[in-house]
Amino acid sequence: MVYEQIAWEELTRWKRKLRKNQSMTSRFTKKWQNKFNGMVPEKFHTVVTTSIKNMVQATIYGTEVTSKHKPLQALTLKEQEEQAKALIEKYKKTAAIEGAGTGFGGILLGMADFPLLLSIKMKFLHDMASVYGFDVRDYRERLFLLLIFQLTFSSDDKKQMMLNRLENWEIERLELPAEDEYVSHIDWKEFQLSYRDYIDIPKMLQLIPGFGAIVGATVNYHFLDLLGETAMNGYRMRVLKELN
Repeated sequence: MVYEQIAWEELTRWKRKLRKNQSMTSRFTKKWQNKFNGMVPEKFHTVVTTSIKNMVQATIYGTEVTSKHKPLQALTLKEQEEQAKALIEKYKKTAAIEGAGTGFGGILLGMADFPLLLSIKMKFLHDMASVYGFDVRDYRERLFLLLIFQLTFSSDDKKQMMLNRLENWEIERLELPAEDEYVSHIDWKEFQLSYRDYIDIPKMLQLIPGFGAIVGATVNYHFLDLLGETAMNGYRMRVLKELN
């Protein structure tokens, strides 16, 4: 149980970090970002909103689910996390290459980066679920992927609420309605605003031809790194509860 103890300590530190009060830098960035949003072309926001809505619907209805997402069985937590870390490195490189390619082309290709990056992120989360032994053919497990996504890319003031939901997921999942009923109550605007606000500033820099290639590669790499950390700790939380 040595590895499990190390994982538990890392999980505790991660949760403590998320629960810290909003920093002065975060508050300043948010204020600047609110002004910045008014300068962003409406077409840019439309692409983000449409991409996110399509991504959420595809995730809930399982259009991304294939036979290769069957859960892996009989792995220890250490073995699961070795595979998880390899996945994170693989997808960080994939996202960086995609970001560099679209960032090099300026505003048109820069906008195309949104649906492509979302697709990479969700494919990554599906693969992570399989590594930890969870079956994404169950729509509730696909909702857990969306919760990980939201926690990763939500503002500081919403992270604690998302983290609380993650910690109490085993209770929440038992109370979930049928798929169609759940979809009908999604607040699309709120969902896309949280994500858009998180990525606006770095992604707008990606629209600058040439320079955008450097930004795109760096930002996408960073986003997958953050998503990987959240996914690992989210599943780590559930596996450790089962072991206790």
